[in-house]
Amino acid sequence: MKTLSIQDLEQIRKSAQADLQIREESNKRTTEASCGLALGTPSLQVLVCGGTGCKASASHDIVDNLKKAIEENGIADKVEVITTGCFGFCEKGPIVKIIPDNTFYTQVEPKDAEEIVRQHIIGGKRIDRLLYTDPKTDKSISDSKHMDFYRKQMRIALRNCGFIDPENIDEYIARNGYFPLATCLTEKKPADVIDEIKKSGLRGRGGGGFPTGVKWELTAKQKADRKYVVCNADEGDPGAFMDRSIMEGDPHSVIEAMTICGYAIGASKGLVYIRAEYPLAIHRLKVAIEQSRAYGLLGKNILGSDFSFDIEIRYGAGAFVCGEETALIHSMEGKRGEPTLKPPFPAEQGYQGKPTNVNNVETLANIPIILDRGAAWFRTIGTEKSPGTKVFALAGKINNVGLIEVPMGTTLREVIYEIGGGIKGGKKFKAVQTGGPSGGCLTEKHLDTPIDFDNLLAAGSMMGSGGMIVMDEDDCMVSVARFYLDFTVEESCGKCTPCRIGNKRMLEILNKITEGKGTEEDLRTLKTLGQVIKDTALCGLGQTSPNPVLSTLDNFYDEYLAHVKKKVCPAKKCKALLTYAINPVNCIGCNACAKHCPADAIIGSTRKPHIIMPEKCIRCGMCVSRCKFNAIVIC
Repeated sequence: MKTLSIQDLEQIRKSAQADLQIREESNKRTTEASCGLALGTPSLQVLVCGGTGCKASASHDIVDNLKKAIEENGIADKVEVITTGCFGFCEKGPIVKIIPDNTFYTQVEPKDAEEIVRQHIIGGKRIDRLLYTDPKTDKSISDSKHMDFYRKQMRIALRNCGFIDPENIDEYIARNGYFPLATCLTEKKPADVIDEIKKSGLRGRGGGGFPTGVKWELTAKQKADRKYVVCNADEGDPGAFMDRSIMEGDPHSVIEAMTICGYAIGASKGLVYIRAEYPLAIHRLKVAIEQSRAYGLLGKNILGSDFSFDIEIRYGAGAFVCGEETALIHSMEGKRGEPTLKPPFPAEQGYQGKPTNVNNVETLANIPIILDRGAAWFRTIGTEKSPGTKVFALAGKINNVGLIEVPMGTTLREVIYEIGGGIKGGKKFKAVQTGGPSGGCLTEKHLDTPIDFDNLLAAGSMMGSGGMIVMDEDDCMVSVARFYLDFTVEESCGKCTPCRIGNKRMLEILNKITEGKGTEEDLRTLKTLGQVIKDTALCGLGQTSPNPVLSTLDNFYDEYLAHVKKKVCPAKKCKALLTYAINPVNCIGCNACAKHCPADAIIGSTRKPHIIMPEKCIRCGMCVSRCKFNAIVIC
């Protein structure tokens, strides 16, 4: 293993920048360029999304087929195929991007690889059927910079995702990687590093939004023979994939940030706590750690300094409660993943009883670029109390599902209707859940709320780690609240009574309501019980668990009343409150529904209207799926 000097690092950057320059220049262009080797381009790079979503849709086969076709056509010396991290536009994956003309191909299949090589790379003609079609104009768009999905985004934490090869340390260095670390080790004292992070106003991106610099300072002030830096990569919110995508697309930014944190607080050991069901993120982290060690950027006397720091990976079993920092630490120690009362905080007594700093992946991904460009630059982005950007996993009933990063202060309306492209099928927006199981459901009246920590809390929700699930008119908010509470009950560690028993009682009440057995008294009990749990639970999981219920009670009380007073589900989602019937005008007596009814609840003669017997109907919906004449009525 060679210990690099800063001069060595600079030499690697210069060498690797030559390979990245074609991508850098393409990224600055605002007009579409001609494409293909046939039009005189000296070389081409083909970037293929290698995130989990695209790999699940066979992007690795696309890479193999592209390489094979390039080799067969004798142009391997002119075309390079590169696997990157997530591009973000998951709805349209797998994605293939051609550089330098910035052609952005969507929903590519392995069989398309040969055509891309033959028609685009050799023939110089774009393949129209693979281009993104703007739903507003019905026109094809070849460059991602002209897509609404990307137009309002600002990628800071995601700056390298979809741009570099995450398994090539040289490409990270070419993007100024590890130079902030070098500057810290040679030009800054630990206190100076902490001061810069404090000045930036960076707040933790994993939940509560605690000031990152303050947390570092608290740990640095502790006196101990050993301190630890912990990366919380235990991303467990339903529908959330922000941290996973950063680790898959830019693992070195996390490693560099942990090393900088170690220098700032006086720690020599880093631990990444990541759930075992993230195999791709784990693989790329392992590769990045080994590459950093090989370059002497981890280990003893980093960059020739007196500072030594190394990182290990620890695996979690997928317990949501282990996202809470004390539960996470106990899990790493081989104990039950249960939270403990604070103080003492991990900064005082954490892993193995030693001072420990815990930050999540997205928080750490911001550190190198803040130190590279300065706290003042970071402060120009976002809002006064919430500087910078936030990464969201935009999902649900939205046209453009994907990973987005926007400046703090961007409104929910901009995210949902401009970046997200509006609601699927032209349906009406109903609610958006932010913050996962710990957050709340916001309504149409909140659409112009600027997104930041304080505004979301004031609206009855929270930022959380960044899950954002959009719902339309067909969603039942009582069922949504029940879904999130059911998740929390399953994931509760059971240590404290309010969470263990209180949430169970709330879930039982919600089950009663969705089964048509609820009363108005149950609604009052839900609200009271929810407030008590918020005030008395031990950790953040328990304290925030009632949020989905309380926010839907506040914003959709009429829907709850319909369930308990009229015994109907307005969204027609609660099976126990539905009645299936057959419209005799549309029914031709084809017997399709009767043949497939598992409960034998449908009777009638051939070619005559049938009848559903309510007492036997199990409301499975099989008749609806089999009827070709829209004869089944749900009421």
